[in-house]
Amino acid sequence: MARRPPQDPSEQHEPRSVLRDPVGPEDRSVYVRRRLIVLLGLVAVIATIVLIVVRPGSSTPSDTKDVKVPSDVAETPKADPKKAGEPVACAQSALEVVPVTDQGSYGEGEYPQLSLTVKNTGKDACVADLGTAGMSFTVSSGSDDVWRSTDCQTGAESLPVVLKPGETLESEAIPWDRTRSSTETCEITRDPVVAGGASYHLSAGAGGAEGEETAQFLLY
Repeated sequence: MARRPPQDPSEQHEPRSVLRDPVGPEDRSVYVRRRLIVLLGLVAVIATIVLIVVRPGSSTPSDTKDVKVPSDVAETPKADPKKAGEPVACAQSALEVVPVTDQGSYGEGEYPQLSLTVKNTGKDACVADLGTAGMSFTVSSGSDDVWRSTDCQTGAESLPVVLKPGETLESEAIPWDRTRSSTETCEITRDPVVAGGASYHLSAGAGGAEGEETAQFLLY
């Protein structure tokens, strides 16, 4: 068996490492990029710390009085009927009520037609109830109220009417049957009042106001 000739010392190799050594120095741009990445990381960390420290004491109002409400969402003031020009109910002192009869005297079998006029003596327009529910007529003889329109009234209705300053309105006439009335005589035949030239007076009210005058008439 032939013997292997001894190796030349120049041909012997050192054992190779399992780790690869750098082949050589890296390019300068690589080092620049690495430094930029490190700097950006530091900046992000600092910014985060600043936000955490500053946020609790930021521009948050310390009290509700510091909160300002935008003008476009402010509460709209409520409309005032007086400022809006809407008429209000007539004061009693602003209404002048005058009773009216169609004649000054009535013969046998003639029925007096009773009505009234109402005038707004105020400076502003106002509303008055001039329906059957807001009017009343009374026929009296001396201190005796012989007949009242409200004693046996049924189906009374309200009728709000706007009266301009100085305006006068007249109601429709209602007939009086020349009998004595009371709340207990609505379902029975009523007795006629005295005639033969007897004097009677008509008084009236409307819109909560009572007329100061009366209208005198005679019955025959």
